[in-house]
Amino acid sequence: MTPTRKRRLIAIVLILAGVGVAATIAFYSLQQNLLYFQSPSEIADISMPPGRQFRLGGLVKPGSVSREQDGLASHFIVTDGPAEIAVQYVGILPDLFREGQGVIARGTLNEEGIFMATEVLAKHDENYMPPEVADALEKTGHTVKSAE
Repeated sequence: MTPTRKRRLIAIVLILAGVGVAATIAFYSLQQNLLYFQSPSEIADISMPPGRQFRLGGLVKPGSVSREQDGLASHFIVTDGPAEIAVQYVGILPDLFREGQGVIARGTLNEEGIFMATEVLAKHDENYMPPEVADALEKTGHTVKSAE
């Protein structure tokens, strides 16, 4: 092998190694920042480690909403029928948040199994339900109103 070919081969190997390292770093960075959607039934079926951030979706259980008198903390239960998860949120709930309506909350589970929400999103009109929530509810046998 001539010295010129050897230098080219080394350059190609170094470029491929650099691209591989960059792709690996990008993959792991994206993996850590993805927020997966989970329904209460899916969380009951799998063991979600405490502290891992994800999105929880379902319906706010009627009669479950309580607000603390001297603060912004709210407690409610999100259900998809067969399973329920208690949610705690500190902040101002959206204007459209109410019992029996679809909701998506972002946060983590604590050691006691309570979902500590950092953000709560409510549906924006009477005909819309987030697709993830509608799919999760259909899987558990709930009927979902169509958007038509």
